[in-house]
Amino acid sequence: MNKHTFGKEIIAMEPSLRSFAYSLTTNAEDANDLLQDTYLKALVYQDKFENDTNLKAWLYTIMRNTFINNYRRKVKSNTFICHSEEVSYIHNTLSNRSDNADMKISIKEITRTISAIEETQRLPFEMFIDGYKYKEISDHMDISIGTVKSRIFFTRKKLMSSLKDYRGRD
Repeated sequence: MNKHTFGKEIIAMEPSLRSFAYSLTTNAEDANDLLQDTYLKALVYQDKFENDTNLKAWLYTIMRNTFINNYRRKVKSNTFICHSEEVSYIHNTLSNRSDNADMKISIKEITRTISAIEETQRLPFEMFIDGYKYKEISDHMDISIGTVKSRIFFTRKKLMSSLKDYRGRD
């Protein structure tokens, strides 16, 4: 299938794709973003589509996988690791953040501490916290995966020593 025909066919499926996107996101704006991401991936990976197969199913799979990956990235970025006697995971909720004045001050201090770290160390750490994989960070920064891992490790170590007051308490 040539690019022109492929483009016309995926555009023709917009109503059903938009409906599916809305059923996943339950938000019109997020559904539009998901639809746009799906179109982009479909065009980028058009060569992976096999002729005489179900284009609609292929697009639905791209959309579903994109939604799942975005969700995982979002959950991961809202998870903090507290280093005490045991490692515990705390899922941060927006309502808890906005209701607690002490928490707002803490977040400002933590953010300020992270911002003070040298960019070459901070950027891989921030990308990792945002849900990027080591390989993605490596490719983006044009450095080896080992360098990415060590920068993230040392940034965590710096933060743990700088933010001793925020470690888990018994």
